[in-house]
Amino acid sequence: MKIAVIGTGYVGLVTGTCFAETGNTVTCVDIDQAKVASLNAGKITIYEPGLEQLFERNIKQERLFFTTNLEEGIKDAKIIFLALPTPPGEDGSADLKYILKVADDLGPILQHYTVIVDKSTVPVGTADKVRERIAKNAKVEFDVVSNPEFLREGVAVEDFMKPDRVVIGTTSDKARKVMEQLYAPFVRQGNPIIFMDERSAELTKYAANAFLATKITFMNEIANLCELLGANVDAVRKGVGTDSRIGKRFLFPGIGYGGSCFPKDVQALAKSAADTQYDFKILKSVMDVNASQKTVLFNKMKRFFGGSLRGKKIGVWGLSFKPHTDDIREAPALENIDLLLQEGATVVAHDPEAMENVRKIFGDKITFAKNPYEAIHAADALFIATEWPEFRTPDFDKVAELIKNKVIFDGRNLYELSQMKELGFTYYSIGRETIA
Repeated sequence: MKIAVIGTGYVGLVTGTCFAETGNTVTCVDIDQAKVASLNAGKITIYEPGLEQLFERNIKQERLFFTTNLEEGIKDAKIIFLALPTPPGEDGSADLKYILKVADDLGPILQHYTVIVDKSTVPVGTADKVRERIAKNAKVEFDVVSNPEFLREGVAVEDFMKPDRVVIGTTSDKARKVMEQLYAPFVRQGNPIIFMDERSAELTKYAANAFLATKITFMNEIANLCELLGANVDAVRKGVGTDSRIGKRFLFPGIGYGGSCFPKDVQALAKSAADTQYDFKILKSVMDVNASQKTVLFNKMKRFFGGSLRGKKIGVWGLSFKPHTDDIREAPALENIDLLLQEGATVVAHDPEAMENVRKIFGDKITFAKNPYEAIHAADALFIATEWPEFRTPDFDKVAELIKNKVIFDGRNLYELSQMKELGFTYYSIGRETIA
């Protein structure tokens, strides 16, 4: 099957590459000439484990192509995926300008029946808007389908190739058959393709992400209460997570969620609710708690140093919003670095993948270390913002030797309290006893 994917960000590039892996011919379209030139030269533009191997193989097998020309890109395509940004506006609503612009452009150049698929996370009613914009100038039959992605950055390839479920919103039997054929190779183990109407599919994605964000936020609230009551959030998490009605995942407390999905999608769903005069109280609380949670460890650090961080050197481990990605959108590390700089502290940071992206924001305001140990050389404290695997079992003797004060502020609860006590570190974490 011939497929076009409009947009080559995280979703678009993973989508295009994975569809090519199952034998389809895929052309990805993007207006960024430099990005397209890089992709055509065989240089992948994002970091995502497992993607580069598939990317290189499918380019070599001549199943994966890239262009800046929309008309060329969609030629002969049976399905066109819209994988475009939907950034939050000032009021929190999803900005559809990129999607609607492409919809306007597609109308006059469609040459045959085509299924247009909204892959981006979009508000309820977007499929109707896309259909209306295309129909203004279309001379052929087409259908608009909602097919939200459920990819976790860091394991996006695995999620795409072996999905828990595929959600497809369409009321067209013709489009349904096309989408069934496309996704058949991905559900051979029996995981469901769930068909529903377009609006329900659009809401499903927001509901899923908002629920997961709520689950994380609830556990952060429990962690904060644990500290006040003298309980251990690790024990509480295990006791709660073994309940099959709740499950173990998304119960790890920390310094708040970030990334390209949860913050944006929670805001957009809250805005959609407000637009219908529905007061979605839980989502308001989720956003408020997450905002405050990002700074709980910074506040502990400031208190530890007597209310002032001026002149202090802080080593930061982790910059991406989660491990196994270079994505720094809404990353808690960035907000904490901002606060440290405002307080007059010096920041030396290390991250396995995200440093170049952070350099574009902070420039020479912070120093980037080539490894974790360089980041803490003569530092007054270590601040851990991302749970990269290489941070879990460091050489603590080397850490103790390099750092000026044996104090760690751990925003991801990487270490056992008993280990920190035995090693003689002052150790602050989330929802647990402070080791002093």
